[in-house]
Amino acid sequence: MAPLRVLCIHGYRQNSSSFREKTGALRKLLKKQVEFVYVSAPHSVQHVNSEAPDKEKSSGSAPGGDEDPRGWWFSDTQARSFSAQQQCEESLGLDESVAVVKEALKVQGPFDGILGFSQGAAFVAMLCSLQEQNLEPEFCFRFAILVAGFRSACREHQKFYNAPIQIPSLQVFGLEDRVIPDNMSRELLPSFQNPQVLTHPGGHFVPAASSHRQTYQDFLKRFQ
Repeated sequence: MAPLRVLCIHGYRQNSSSFREKTGALRKLLKKQVEFVYVSAPHSVQHVNSEAPDKEKSSGSAPGGDEDPRGWWFSDTQARSFSAQQQCEESLGLDESVAVVKEALKVQGPFDGILGFSQGAAFVAMLCSLQEQNLEPEFCFRFAILVAGFRSACREHQKFYNAPIQIPSLQVFGLEDRVIPDNMSRELLPSFQNPQVLTHPGGHFVPAASSHRQTYQDFLKRFQ
């Protein structure tokens, strides 16, 4: 049986190679079922000297963060920065990010599903909404996995949450997440029809303990 192909969307201040490293345990856990393909966001994020409070860390990440930090959109259009909690009227950079995904589908596709982490998971919800509304004919994801996802606080993004998304989803979040608290991830759940939920006791990372294998496998089995 051919493995499912999944497009992976990294978090803010990460890139395709750093996210590949940070999901090494997940790749190992699901190596028979899934081929993970990684893509980088188009927008470079300015380096900050101090550890930013919204920096998306993972256990085991190198001090100082990723070498080439990237983002899918900015909530502060002047400073070109992003915070999940920041209320804003409009964002910067989302269209270019959608174009990157379309290019990945053309060059590296087809894909069965899509996985996103943190800002990447919030972006995946938007991509699923675009697919649901038939606004992007190239999008044909059969499932989505959202880890530490959230609803964008940007007013112009509220159009993505008008109707429940029918695409089957697995929503994963940590009860000790300090970057995207679990209540923010729970607020995204009503945007999806019958989402499957996997909670873990840890923080802001993609969980891949052996105790999680069954949940991932049961979810993925529906699409093999």
